Amino acid sequence: MKKKQTKHIKFQNQQNTRAHFDIVKLEELYQRTDLDHSIEAHHKVEFYILLFIEKGNGFHAIDFTDYKCSKGTLLTIRKDQIHKFFKSQKLKGSLLLFTNEFLVSYLEKIEAQKTMLLFNEQLGVPKIQLSDSEFKNIQQIIKRINDEYFSVNDGHSLSIIRSELHILITKLFRIKSEGKQFNFEKKYLNEFIEFQRLVEKNVNKTLKIKDFASLMGVSTKTINTITKNIVNKSAKQFVDEISTKQIKRLLLNTNLSIKEIAYKSGFEETTNFYKYFKRQTETTPEQFRIGK
Repeated sequence: MKKKQTKHIKFQNQQNTRAHFDIVKLEELYQRTDLDHSIEAHHKVEFYILLFIEKGNGFHAIDFTDYKCSKGTLLTIRKDQIHKFFKSQKLKGSLLLFTNEFLVSYLEKIEAQKTMLLFNEQLGVPKIQLSDSEFKNIQQIIKRINDEYFSVNDGHSLSIIRSELHILITKLFRIKSEGKQFNFEKKYLNEFIEFQRLVEKNVNKTLKIKDFASLMGVSTKTINTITKNIVNKSAKQFVDEISTKQIKRLLLNTNLSIKEIAYKSGFEETTNFYKYFKRQTETTPEQFRIGK
C-alpha cells in the first residue's frame, strides 16, 4: 500500500483573492468542512503562519516536533515547513497567514532579514511563550488587524494591516532577542544564513563539509567556526540535521519507494541510506513513514 502524500497547501484567500494576507480564528478552522485536506494530517504550507493562542491547552506539530500550546503561546511556521493540528475544543486563538510578497517586498533589506530570521527554525525554536504583559500587547495588535480586516476593509486596510504586521513581527523579534533565543548582531550571522541556504539547496548532492566550504570560498575550519558560533553545533551536525529533515519530508511527502528516496537524497547504495537514517533517528525509514 502506498503512503498517502502530504498535502501541499497554497495560499488561498476566499474573502479577498487579490490579497496576500488572511486571518482565521482557530475555533472556526476546526469547524470548516470545505477544506481539501485534513488539518490533522501533515501538510506542507507555501506561505507563513503566526499561530497565536488566547485560551486553552493543546498541541501543534511543526516539522515532526510536537509543541505544547497554552494561553500566550505563539508559533512561527515558515514557508515549506510541514505541520499539523491536534484538534482541541479548548484551544482558542488566531492564525495570521501571509505570503512572502505581502510583507517582505515592502520592507528595507535589514527589516526583511529580521522577518526571515524570526521564522528561521535553525536560529531558535518556533515557539514563543509570552508573559502576561507581552500577551496583552500582542493581543491588542492582532485585534486591530482583525478589526481592520473584517470591519473596516477599505482601500487603505491592507496597507494598515501590513504596517501592523510589521510592528507585530518586530515586537516578537525583540521578545526573542531579549530572551536570548538569538542575537541579530551576532558575528558570522550573515555567513551562517548563506551556509544554511547552500546546505538546504545542495544537501541531496553532498554531505561533505569541504564541498560547502568550497562553494563559500572558505576553509572547513571557518565553516565549523560559523556553525559553532551561531547554533553551537559542528558543521557536520548541522548538515546531517538538514539532510535528515529533508529525508523525513520525502518519506511523508511523496509516494517514492525507499530506494528512490535514497537515490534522491544522494545515496548510491540503499544500505548506506538505511544506516545513515537509523544513525540519525534511531528508526528505519519504513518505521518513520508508518509511525507518522
